[in-house]
Amino acid sequence: MLALGSNTISVRASTSCNALLKELQQIWTEIGESDADKDRMLFELESECLEIYRKKVDEAANAKARLHQTVAAKEAELATLIAALGELNIHSPIQTEKQLTTLKQKLASVAPVVEELRMKKEERIKQISDIKAQIEKISGEITGYSNLSNGVICSLTLDEEDLSLRKLNEYQSHLCSLQKKKSDHMHKVLKYVNEVHSLCGVLGLDFGQTVINVHPSLDGANDQEQSTNISESTFAGLEQAILKLKTEKKARIDRLKDVVASLVELWTLMDSAKEEKSKFSKIISTLGSSEPDISEPGILSTETIDQATTEVERLTKLKASRMKELVLKKRSEFEEICRITRIEPDTSLSAEKSNALMDSGLVDPSELLANIEAQIIKVKEEAMSRKDIMERIDKWLSVCEEENWLEEYNRDENRYNAGRGAHINLKRAEKARLTVSKIPAIVDNLISKTVAWEDEKRKLFLYDGVRLVSIVEDYKLARLRREEEKRRSRDQKRLQDLFLKEKESIYGSKPSPRKTNSFRKPNGYRANGHGSMTPTPRRNSVGGTPELVTPRSYSGRQNGYFKEMRRLSTAPLNFVAIPKEDTMSYISISGSEPGSPSQG
Repeated sequence: MLALGSNTISVRASTSCNALLKELQQIWTEIGESDADKDRMLFELESECLEIYRKKVDEAANAKARLHQTVAAKEAELATLIAALGELNIHSPIQTEKQLTTLKQKLASVAPVVEELRMKKEERIKQISDIKAQIEKISGEITGYSNLSNGVICSLTLDEEDLSLRKLNEYQSHLCSLQKKKSDHMHKVLKYVNEVHSLCGVLGLDFGQTVINVHPSLDGANDQEQSTNISESTFAGLEQAILKLKTEKKARIDRLKDVVASLVELWTLMDSAKEEKSKFSKIISTLGSSEPDISEPGILSTETIDQATTEVERLTKLKASRMKELVLKKRSEFEEICRITRIEPDTSLSAEKSNALMDSGLVDPSELLANIEAQIIKVKEEAMSRKDIMERIDKWLSVCEEENWLEEYNRDENRYNAGRGAHINLKRAEKARLTVSKIPAIVDNLISKTVAWEDEKRKLFLYDGVRLVSIVEDYKLARLRREEEKRRSRDQKRLQDLFLKEKESIYGSKPSPRKTNSFRKPNGYRANGHGSMTPTPRRNSVGGTPELVTPRSYSGRQNGYFKEMRRLSTAPLNFVAIPKEDTMSYISISGSEPGSPSQG
């Protein structure tokens, strides 16, 4: 087809040239040119035509060379792009299509492929550059921006020889691992920052300034565009800041506790009103919690501590002006505790002596108050150690009152009258006899416990200033004398009955009836409204403790029972006239082991 077209063009060109040559020769003939001139001019014409053809051939050859070079460059570029992108499945169309014979056909087939791969390369470069930029940014955040300048250079000198999907996946995997590491670091930083925020709130410190001192990027209010530094150095700085804040928190808690302790003590001394205490109720309730649970904002601020300190200073000054009143109040409290616990108070701290010492200026009221408070603590501690014995004393006194009631009941000659309530008294009498039979064991057990206490404490157990063992021993002796008097009374009654019987047998006369005590109101009884008497044991107690046998009653207080005991103790003991069974009873009372029963 091409060859036919070329031949047609040549034939047409030859025909045109021959026609023009004939026309030129006709013109020359008409002009009258000679044959030599015609030959010369034809030679020149042929030379010019040949030169024109030669130029066209040279131009065509040059165009072919350039086109061939272009095709070669395209093929080389295509190979380079395929290698860089790793597109092994793409091949040059020149090599795959054998029908491509001309250079323009080859160029037209390879140019679109090259253009497509160029665009793909640019897109791949952009992807890898973006990923590398993120990697460099995250690496800078994790490492503390130490290699930021190197990262910028790396971005500019991107290796364009390896833009394969494998390389892209490597960058993406590296980016994912860095993002996970960044997330872990970020959570750790946020945890530390939140703890710093909480501690600063409790201590009343500036949170922003605290985190800026660690790293400026931690304060988001200053620069929203700046990335948060999550490097190890930031962790170390935050840990150090937290440790410092916790130390300060503990120190302030200890300081505030000391201030509050002084404040509570002053409130107690000054009898402060609830309105004054309510101002610091939140502080006191918060300090009752453990240290980690104290999270109330501003509760440990310097302002809060200063307020409490100022209040302590105010109350301290007020305390100095009311010290005398406080000393007397504490002294009254001390005496009340001693009275309740039956401990003899220290007379060196009496109200009169305390007033005299304070008025003379010889003793500082604060020292005197501290001395009284120390005595109160000492008395309370001793009262705790005496608790068991005091309970046994109460039990003994209660049994003694039952014994008194039983004696008064036995003296009542109308006790068996068939009145309403008589059976109640009878049952109580039976119960009282059982209780009274345990008195010797109770007394011996009390003495044993008291002696053991004295051996342990290496001092005497005093009850209202008198040794308890002496009181109990006197009680045992008085009880023995009372038993002796009862025995003599029974013997005397038997002799009188015998004498009356002998007189009746001799003279035949009957003795006049004895006067009865039917109308005597028995001590310790009260009418129950039904014609009978209900027993009511006598008690003189303070704080629920019956004072049947106490050092105060022992030393002269009006107590009927001990007056009777002292009356009985004036009568001499007639041990010669004591029957055998009574002698054994005394031995049992005075020498039995604790817990052994004895006849009363």
